[in-house]
Amino acid sequence: MRKGALIVGAGAGISGAFARLLARNGYAVALASRSGAGRATEVPAALRIACDATVPESVAGLFKRLDAELPPLDVVLYNPSARVRGALVDLDPADVRAGLEVTAFGAFLVAQQAVRRLLARGSGSLLFTGASASVKGFAGSAPFAMGKFALRGLAQSLAREFAPRNIHVAHFVIDGGVRSAERPEPSPDSFLDPDAIAQAYWNVICQPRSAWSWELELRPWVEKF
Repeated sequence: MRKGALIVGAGAGISGAFARLLARNGYAVALASRSGAGRATEVPAALRIACDATVPESVAGLFKRLDAELPPLDVVLYNPSARVRGALVDLDPADVRAGLEVTAFGAFLVAQQAVRRLLARGSGSLLFTGASASVKGFAGSAPFAMGKFALRGLAQSLAREFAPRNIHVAHFVIDGGVRSAERPEPSPDSFLDPDAIAQAYWNVICQPRSAWSWELELRPWVEKF
């Protein structure tokens, strides 16, 4: 039976690379984003759905549509995040709240709906894209660290809760900049290649359950630990 995959926060970088890899491996792929457009254009057959991951009703509607239009979910990736930067005394509380909702609360909403379906199947993988800020809080970036620390805590808690029920939960610390056409690369391989990141995601979901990873750190060779 063909398997379904959902990527929330569809774009041209990590999510686009992962969507292409999943499609090459026979998955029916759904891409969810606020606009519903999804920039992973190299997967023309992908189902594109508009969804605001911070709104419970929108997330519930997304999964109801997947139930009707996609094969049973086997892989779910939560990729969105919101960066709010600035000195603590100057931050707008509304912006900080919105950033936390995108980075962490939306992950909870998607995970809740996804786990219900994966439990019904008896297997599957639930993945979360973290960042350097998942483990290191930088000056002037407190809201981003707050959201990513929360995301990591969610992933760790879910891994402990659901690994015994055959659901593989994994968090990825993307410790460095991700290569794109818009940013010049100062030295060879100084940015993470989105296709290489996607391959690492794939390697993790293919792990035998006798040796599962719950977290993987990825960084270019020039990045400091």
